[in-house]
Amino acid sequence: MSEPFIVQSHQGPYRVEFSTALFPGLADAGPQRHYLVDAKVAALYPEQLAPVLASKSVLLIEAKEGNKSLERMPEYVTHLLGRGIKRGHILVAVGGGIVQDITCFIGAVLLRGVDWHFYPTTLLAQADSCIGSKSSINVGAFKNVVGTYTPPKRIVVSSAVLGSLPETEIRSGIGEMLKVHVIAGPAEFDRIAADYARIAADPAVLQRYIVRSLEIKRGIIEQDEFDRGIRNVMNLGHSFGHAIESATDFAVPHGIAVTIGIDMANHVAVRLGRLERKHFDRMHPVLRQNYRGFETTDIPEAAFFAAIGKDKKNTDAKLGLILPDADAIPRRTECANDETFKTACRDYFAGVRRS
Repeated sequence: MSEPFIVQSHQGPYRVEFSTALFPGLADAGPQRHYLVDAKVAALYPEQLAPVLASKSVLLIEAKEGNKSLERMPEYVTHLLGRGIKRGHILVAVGGGIVQDITCFIGAVLLRGVDWHFYPTTLLAQADSCIGSKSSINVGAFKNVVGTYTPPKRIVVSSAVLGSLPETEIRSGIGEMLKVHVIAGPAEFDRIAADYARIAADPAVLQRYIVRSLEIKRGIIEQDEFDRGIRNVMNLGHSFGHAIESATDFAVPHGIAVTIGIDMANHVAVRLGRLERKHFDRMHPVLRQNYRGFETTDIPEAAFFAAIGKDKKNTDAKLGLILPDADAIPRRTECANDETFKTACRDYFAGVRRS
Protein backbone atom coordinates (compact mmCIF):
# COMPACT_ATOMS: atom_id res chain seq x y z
CA MET A 1 0.00 0.00 0.00
CA SER A 2 1.22 3.49 -0.84
CA GLU A 3 2.57 5.74 1.87
CA PRO A 4 0.54 8.82 2.83
CA PHE A 5 1.80 12.20 1.73
CA ILE A 6 1.28 15.83 2.66
CA VAL A 7 0.05 18.67 0.46
CA GLN A 8 0.93 22.22 1.43
CA SER A 9 -1.80 24.86 1.17
CA HIS A 10 -2.58 28.42 2.26
CA GLN A 11 -4.54 26.90 5.17
CA GLY A 12 -1.65 24.69 6.19
CA PRO A 13 -0.73 21.11 5.30
CA TYR A 14 -3.31 18.42 4.65
CA ARG A 15 -2.87 14.67 4.51
CA VAL A 16 -3.66 12.18 1.74
CA GLU A 17 -3.92 8.56 2.90
CA PHE A 18 -4.28 5.39 0.85
CA SER A 19 -6.08 2.21 1.89
CA THR A 20 -7.39 -1.07 0.51
CA ALA A 21 -10.15 -1.08 3.15
CA LEU A 22 -13.62 0.41 2.71
CA PHE A 23 -14.01 3.77 4.46
CA PRO A 24 -11.35 3.28 7.16
CA GLY A 25 -11.80 5.55 10.17
CA LEU A 26 -15.01 7.05 8.80
CA ALA A 27 -16.90 6.78 12.10
CA ASP A 28 -13.94 7.30 14.44
CA ALA A 29 -14.49 9.01 17.76
CA GLY A 30 -13.47 12.63 18.08
CA PRO A 31 -15.11 15.95 17.20
CA GLN A 32 -18.74 15.57 16.17
CA ARG A 33 -19.10 14.68 12.50
CA HIS A 34 -21.75 15.65 9.98
CA TYR A 35 -21.82 13.40 6.92
CA LEU A 36 -22.67 14.39 3.36
CA VAL A 37 -23.02 11.12 1.44
CA ASP A 38 -23.71 10.35 -2.21
CA ALA A 39 -27.07 8.56 -2.17
CA LYS A 40 -25.84 6.00 -4.70
CA VAL A 41 -22.83 5.15 -2.52
CA ALA A 42 -25.15 4.78 0.48
CA ALA A 43 -27.26 2.29 -1.50
CA LEU A 44 -24.20 0.32 -2.61
CA TYR A 45 -22.66 0.00 0.88
CA PRO A 46 -25.51 0.01 3.44
CA GLU A 47 -23.75 -2.33 5.86
CA GLN A 48 -20.33 -0.68 5.71
CA LEU A 49 -21.90 2.77 6.09
CA ALA A 50 -24.46 1.73 8.70
CA PRO A 51 -22.98 3.82 11.57
CA VAL A 52 -22.85 6.87 9.31
CA LEU A 53 -26.33 6.40 7.88
CA ALA A 54 -27.69 6.06 11.42
CA SER A 55 -26.27 9.46 12.36
CA LYS A 56 -28.90 12.11 13.00
CA SER A 57 -26.91 14.61 10.94
CA VAL A 58 -26.33 12.55 7.79
CA LEU A 59 -27.33 14.32 4.58
CA LEU A 60 -27.90 12.09 1.53
CA ILE A 61 -27.27 13.88 -1.76
CA GLU A 62 -28.16 12.69 -5.22
CA ALA A 63 -25.07 13.46 -7.30
CA LYS A 64 -26.67 15.61 -10.00
CA GLU A 65 -25.48 18.98 -11.30
CA GLY A 66 -28.76 20.57 -10.23
CA ASN A 67 -28.02 19.69 -6.62
CA LYS A 68 -24.65 21.44 -6.78
CA SER A 69 -26.22 24.88 -7.02
CA LEU A 70 -26.33 28.02 -4.96
CA GLU A 71 -30.09 27.67 -4.89
CA ARG A 72 -29.84 24.35 -2.99
CA MET A 73 -27.32 25.57 -0.38
CA PRO A 74 -29.89 27.04 2.06
CA GLU A 75 -31.52 23.60 2.36
CA TYR A 76 -28.18 21.94 3.19
CA VAL A 77 -27.15 24.66 5.63
CA THR A 78 -30.54 24.58 7.37
CA HIS A 79 -30.22 20.81 7.77
CA LEU A 80 -26.78 21.11 9.37
CA LEU A 81 -27.77 23.99 11.64
CA GLY A 82 -30.82 22.04 12.74
CA ARG A 83 -28.50 19.19 13.77
CA GLY A 84 -26.40 21.49 15.92
CA ILE A 85 -23.28 21.97 13.82
CA LYS A 86 -20.56 24.06 15.49
CA ARG A 87 -17.25 25.47 14.28
CA GLY A 88 -15.30 22.73 16.08
CA HIS A 89 -17.19 19.97 14.30
CA ILE A 90 -16.15 18.22 11.07
CA LEU A 91 -17.96 17.85 7.76
CA VAL A 92 -17.23 14.52 6.07
CA ALA A 93 -17.85 14.10 2.33
CA VAL A 94 -18.36 10.59 0.97
CA GLY A 95 -18.76 10.59 -2.80
CA GLY A 96 -17.41 12.06 -6.00
CA GLY A 97 -16.86 15.55 -7.32
CA ILE A 98 -20.38 16.87 -6.80
CA VAL A 99 -20.49 15.94 -3.12
CA GLN A 100 -16.92 17.26 -2.81
CA ASP A 101 -17.88 20.64 -4.27
CA ILE A 102 -20.95 20.96 -2.05
CA THR A 103 -19.05 20.04 1.13
CA CYS A 104 -16.08 22.24 0.30
CA PHE A 105 -18.31 25.26 -0.35
CA ILE A 106 -20.30 24.77 2.84
CA GLY A 107 -17.11 24.19 4.82
CA ALA A 108 -15.72 27.49 3.56
CA VAL A 109 -18.72 29.70 4.32
CA LEU A 110 -20.76 28.09 7.12
CA LEU A 111 -19.94 29.65 10.51
CA ARG A 112 -17.00 31.32 8.71
CA GLY A 113 -15.30 27.97 8.31
CA VAL A 114 -15.80 24.35 9.33
CA ASP A 115 -13.09 21.71 8.77
CA TRP A 116 -13.91 18.91 6.37
CA HIS A 117 -12.62 15.47 5.42
CA PHE A 118 -13.05 13.67 2.10
CA TYR A 119 -13.54 10.01 1.17
CA PRO A 120 -13.55 10.13 -2.66
CA THR A 121 -15.48 7.27 -4.25
CA THR A 122 -14.89 7.92 -7.96
CA LEU A 123 -11.65 7.54 -9.85
CA LEU A 124 -12.02 11.11 -11.12
CA ALA A 125 -11.99 12.37 -7.55
CA GLN A 126 -9.30 9.99 -6.30
CA ALA A 127 -6.80 10.70 -9.08
CA ASP A 128 -7.47 14.41 -9.61
CA SER A 129 -9.99 16.60 -7.83
CA CYS A 130 -9.42 15.44 -4.24
CA ILE A 131 -6.35 17.68 -3.92
CA GLY A 132 -6.02 21.28 -5.02
CA SER A 133 -8.41 23.16 -2.69
CA LYS A 134 -10.80 24.30 -5.44
CA SER A 135 -14.56 24.01 -5.30
CA SER A 136 -17.19 25.40 -7.64
CA ILE A 137 -20.97 25.42 -7.60
CA ASN A 138 -23.55 26.46 -10.16
CA VAL A 139 -25.83 29.50 -10.14
CA GLY A 140 -28.93 29.10 -12.27
CA ALA A 141 -27.81 28.22 -15.78
CA PHE A 142 -24.21 29.27 -15.07
CA LYS A 143 -21.92 26.31 -14.31
CA ASN A 144 -19.07 26.47 -11.77
CA VAL A 145 -19.12 30.25 -11.32
CA VAL A 146 -19.07 30.52 -7.50
CA GLY A 147 -16.46 28.79 -5.40
CA THR A 148 -13.62 28.84 -2.93
CA TYR A 149 -10.14 27.47 -2.24
CA THR A 150 -10.74 25.44 0.91
CA PRO A 151 -8.82 22.14 1.17
CA PRO A 152 -9.99 19.26 3.33
CA LYS A 153 -7.89 18.48 6.37
CA ARG A 154 -7.79 14.78 5.53
CA ILE A 155 -8.33 12.70 2.37
CA VAL A 156 -8.69 8.92 2.43
CA VAL A 157 -8.31 7.24 -0.97
CA SER A 158 -9.70 3.69 -0.85
CA SER A 159 -9.13 1.41 -3.83
CA ALA A 160 -11.86 -0.91 -2.51
CA VAL A 161 -14.66 1.40 -3.68
CA LEU A 162 -13.47 1.41 -7.30
CA GLY A 163 -14.67 -2.15 -7.92
CA SER A 164 -18.28 -0.97 -7.93
CA LEU A 165 -17.73 1.62 -10.68
CA PRO A 166 -18.96 1.01 -14.23
CA GLU A 167 -16.24 0.59 -16.84
CA THR A 168 -17.08 3.95 -18.43
CA GLU A 169 -16.52 5.73 -15.10
CA ILE A 170 -13.14 4.06 -14.76
CA ARG A 171 -12.18 5.33 -18.21
CA SER A 172 -13.50 8.75 -17.26
CA GLY A 173 -11.06 8.82 -14.35
CA ILE A 174 -8.25 7.51 -16.52
CA GLY A 175 -8.90 10.48 -18.83
CA GLU A 176 -7.82 12.87 -16.07
CA MET A 177 -4.84 10.64 -15.29
CA LEU A 178 -3.76 10.76 -18.94
CA LYS A 179 -4.16 14.54 -18.84
CA VAL A 180 -1.79 15.08 -15.95
CA HIS A 181 0.76 12.72 -17.50
CA VAL A 182 0.65 14.75 -20.74
CA ILE A 183 1.38 17.83 -18.62
CA ALA A 184 4.36 16.08 -17.00
CA GLY A 185 5.98 15.56 -20.40
CA PRO A 186 6.35 12.96 -23.17
CA ALA A 187 8.27 10.44 -21.05
CA GLU A 188 5.57 10.37 -18.35
CA PHE A 189 2.79 10.09 -20.93
CA ASP A 190 4.53 7.33 -22.83
CA ARG A 191 4.93 5.40 -19.59
CA ILE A 192 1.24 5.46 -18.71
CA ALA A 193 0.31 4.81 -22.35
CA ALA A 194 2.45 1.67 -22.34
CA ASP A 195 0.62 0.46 -19.21
CA TYR A 196 -2.84 1.52 -20.38
CA ALA A 197 -4.21 -2.00 -20.86
CA ARG A 198 -3.16 -2.96 -17.31
CA ILE A 199 -4.57 0.06 -15.47
CA ALA A 200 -8.17 -1.10 -15.27
CA ALA A 201 -7.23 -4.80 -15.04
CA ASP A 202 -4.64 -4.70 -12.25
CA PRO A 203 -5.52 -2.89 -8.99
CA ALA A 204 -1.84 -2.46 -8.11
CA VAL A 205 -1.13 -0.73 -11.42
CA LEU A 206 -4.21 1.46 -11.01
CA GLN A 207 -3.13 2.43 -7.49
CA ARG A 208 0.35 3.29 -8.71
CA TYR A 209 -0.98 5.67 -11.34
CA ILE A 210 -3.47 7.26 -8.93
CA VAL A 211 -0.58 8.10 -6.63
CA ARG A 212 1.63 9.29 -9.47
CA SER A 213 -1.16 11.49 -10.85
CA LEU A 214 -1.60 13.13 -7.46
CA GLU A 215 2.17 13.59 -7.09
CA ILE A 216 2.35 15.39 -10.43
CA LYS A 217 -0.61 17.58 -9.54
CA ARG A 218 0.79 18.32 -6.08
CA GLY A 219 3.95 19.72 -7.67
CA ILE A 220 1.82 22.15 -9.67
CA ILE A 221 -0.71 23.25 -7.06
CA GLU A 222 1.91 23.87 -4.40
CA GLN A 223 3.48 26.39 -6.79
CA ASP A 224 0.20 28.00 -7.82
CA GLU A 225 -2.67 27.10 -5.51
CA PHE A 226 -4.85 30.00 -6.66
CA ASP A 227 -4.64 29.22 -10.39
CA ARG A 228 -2.94 32.45 -11.43
CA GLY A 229 -0.09 30.96 -13.44
CA ILE A 230 1.31 27.48 -14.03
CA ARG A 231 -1.76 25.72 -12.63
CA ASN A 232 -3.84 26.76 -15.64
CA VAL A 233 -2.23 23.91 -17.60
CA MET A 234 -4.44 21.58 -15.53
CA ASN A 235 -7.23 22.76 -17.82
CA LEU A 236 -5.71 20.82 -20.72
CA GLY A 237 -8.59 19.25 -22.65
CA HIS A 238 -11.20 21.06 -20.55
CA SER A 239 -12.19 23.96 -22.81
CA PHE A 240 -12.91 21.48 -25.59
CA GLY A 241 -14.25 18.89 -23.14
CA HIS A 242 -16.68 21.24 -21.39
CA ALA A 243 -17.96 22.41 -24.77
CA ILE A 244 -18.49 18.78 -25.82
CA GLU A 245 -20.36 18.06 -22.59
CA SER A 246 -22.56 21.11 -23.09
CA ALA A 247 -23.24 20.46 -26.78
CA THR A 248 -24.23 16.82 -26.12
CA ASP A 249 -26.30 17.64 -23.01
CA PHE A 250 -23.75 15.67 -20.95
CA ALA A 251 -24.15 12.47 -22.98
CA VAL A 252 -20.34 12.23 -22.88
CA PRO A 253 -18.95 11.65 -19.34
CA HIS A 254 -16.57 14.32 -18.09
CA GLY A 255 -13.29 12.41 -18.21
CA ILE A 256 -14.16 10.95 -21.62
CA ALA A 257 -14.90 14.46 -22.90
CA VAL A 258 -11.55 15.61 -21.49
CA THR A 259 -9.82 12.73 -23.28
CA ILE A 260 -11.41 13.82 -26.57
CA GLY A 261 -10.44 17.39 -25.65
CA ILE A 262 -6.77 16.47 -25.24
CA ASP A 263 -6.79 14.72 -28.61
CA MET A 264 -8.53 17.73 -30.13
CA ALA A 265 -6.04 20.17 -28.57
CA ASN A 266 -3.21 18.18 -30.15
CA HIS A 267 -4.95 18.21 -33.54
CA VAL A 268 -5.64 21.95 -33.41
CA ALA A 269 -2.03 22.61 -32.38
CA VAL A 270 -0.81 20.65 -35.41
CA ARG A 271 -3.13 22.62 -37.70
CA LEU A 272 -1.91 25.91 -36.22
CA GLY A 273 1.73 24.92 -36.76
CA ARG A 274 2.54 24.69 -33.03
CA LEU A 275 3.08 20.93 -32.82
CA GLU A 276 4.72 18.35 -35.04
CA ARG A 277 2.39 15.67 -36.33
CA LYS A 278 4.54 12.94 -34.75
CA HIS A 279 3.37 14.01 -31.29
CA PHE A 280 -0.28 13.78 -32.27
CA ASP A 281 0.39 10.35 -33.76
CA ARG A 282 2.23 9.27 -30.59
CA MET A 283 -0.65 10.17 -28.27
CA HIS A 284 -3.72 9.56 -30.44
CA PRO A 285 -3.92 5.73 -30.19
CA VAL A 286 -4.24 5.57 -26.39
CA LEU A 287 -6.47 8.65 -26.22
CA ARG A 288 -8.79 7.13 -28.83
CA GLN A 289 -8.79 3.85 -26.92
CA ASN A 290 -9.92 5.72 -23.81
CA TYR A 291 -12.81 7.48 -25.56
CA ARG A 292 -13.87 4.38 -27.51
CA GLY A 293 -17.62 4.13 -27.85
CA PHE A 294 -17.91 7.91 -28.12
CA GLU A 295 -15.95 8.45 -31.35
CA THR A 296 -19.17 8.73 -33.36
CA THR A 297 -21.29 10.57 -30.78
CA ASP A 298 -23.01 13.46 -32.51
CA ILE A 299 -21.59 16.80 -31.34
CA PRO A 300 -23.83 19.59 -32.70
CA GLU A 301 -21.48 22.12 -34.29
CA ALA A 302 -23.36 25.31 -33.43
CA ALA A 303 -23.81 24.30 -29.80
CA PHE A 304 -20.12 23.34 -29.51
CA PHE A 305 -18.83 26.66 -30.87
CA ALA A 306 -21.31 28.63 -28.77
CA ALA A 307 -20.15 26.79 -25.63
CA ILE A 308 -16.43 27.11 -26.26
CA GLY A 309 -16.91 30.81 -27.00
CA LYS A 310 -18.36 31.30 -23.51
CA ASP A 311 -15.54 29.55 -21.66
CA LYS A 312 -14.49 31.58 -18.63
CA LYS A 313 -10.81 31.34 -19.63
CA ASN A 314 -11.41 33.46 -22.75
CA THR A 315 -10.43 37.10 -23.14
CA ASP A 316 -12.71 39.61 -24.82
CA ALA A 317 -11.19 38.94 -28.24
CA LYS A 318 -9.69 35.44 -28.15
CA LEU A 319 -10.14 31.94 -26.84
CA GLY A 320 -7.93 31.04 -23.88
CA LEU A 321 -6.87 27.48 -24.67
CA ILE A 322 -4.29 25.06 -23.30
CA LEU A 323 -2.37 23.77 -26.34
CA PRO A 324 0.90 21.85 -26.58
CA ASP A 325 4.02 23.71 -27.66
CA ALA A 326 6.70 22.40 -30.03
CA ASP A 327 8.00 20.07 -27.29
CA ALA A 328 4.48 18.72 -26.60
CA ILE A 329 4.32 20.58 -23.27
CA PRO A 330 0.90 22.21 -22.66
CA ARG A 331 0.88 26.00 -22.39
CA ARG A 332 -1.85 28.61 -22.11
CA THR A 333 -2.41 30.15 -25.53
CA GLU A 334 -4.68 32.87 -26.87
CA CYS A 335 -6.21 31.58 -30.07
CA ALA A 336 -8.35 33.52 -32.54
CA ASN A 337 -11.87 32.13 -32.74
CA ASP A 338 -11.69 32.35 -36.52
CA GLU A 339 -12.40 30.17 -39.51
CA THR A 340 -8.98 28.46 -39.29
CA PHE A 341 -9.76 27.32 -35.76
CA LYS A 342 -13.32 26.29 -36.62
CA THR A 343 -12.20 24.34 -39.68
CA ALA A 344 -9.67 22.42 -37.57
CA CYS A 345 -12.44 21.53 -35.10
CA ARG A 346 -14.82 20.47 -37.87
CA ASP A 347 -12.14 18.28 -39.46
CA TYR A 348 -11.49 16.64 -36.10
CA PHE A 349 -15.15 15.84 -35.50
CA ALA A 350 -15.80 14.68 -39.06
CA GLY A 351 -12.82 12.37 -39.50
CA VAL A 352 -9.82 12.55 -37.18
CA ARG A 353 -11.71 11.51 -34.05
CA ARG A 354 -12.98 8.38 -35.80
CA SER A 355 -9.70 7.26 -37.35
